[in-house]
Amino acid sequence: MSDLTATIRVQSPDLALTETVANTDAATIKPVSSAGTAPNLGAYLFTVRTDDFEQFETALERDHTIDSFERVVERGPEAVYSFQYDSEATVFSAAISAVNGVSLDWTNDDTVWIVRVWLPDREALESLWDYAVEHDVEFTLDRVYDYAGIDEADSALTKDQREILLLALEMGYFEEPRTATLSEVAAELGISQPAAGGRLRRGLRRLVESAVAAPAEKLRD
Repeated sequence: MSDLTATIRVQSPDLALTETVANTDAATIKPVSSAGTAPNLGAYLFTVRTDDFEQFETALERDHTIDSFERVVERGPEAVYSFQYDSEATVFSAAISAVNGVSLDWTNDDTVWIVRVWLPDREALESLWDYAVEHDVEFTLDRVYDYAGIDEADSALTKDQREILLLALEMGYFEEPRTATLSEVAAELGISQPAAGGRLRRGLRRLVESAVAAPAEKLRD
């Protein structure tokens, strides 16, 4: 059993806020870190970026998944909103919390929600799939990273090397295009960029030696 990080896409007209984003031009909605996707708070906090807050709020008023809302603070094209969902709304974040998962990031692509989530095991991922089926939510698994893979690939990785590899993976350093820079990974660890680069290269070398070089030697034998 091992923990994992997965990126999934979910879509349904009954998912909270979906009707709003469907009727708002170029609005980006993301939960406030450590607040927006935890259930049982009574309210959900989201950061909203749009050029037209009046249009956005008109869409909120028509959204059957929203019971009430408040613009808490506004700074230029970005504002923090507090939402209360209707009792009939499908709240996928509650399903994530129910399996002891953690929402790492939510973004909207038109009416599709892209969710990056940490889960304790693959059974939790299967439970999210079951929840989606039960609530008529379209569910697509984009990618999944099993943390056990790094442990099994090379037990000789140092603690620091394993830490930076996992962090770089989570932050999107290995994505194409990258969604995080080496400087950002270094800042998250509280070390310099050269130190982070060296640690990352040494860790990657050990993984390559373990995954590629060692099997090749066995084949030659």
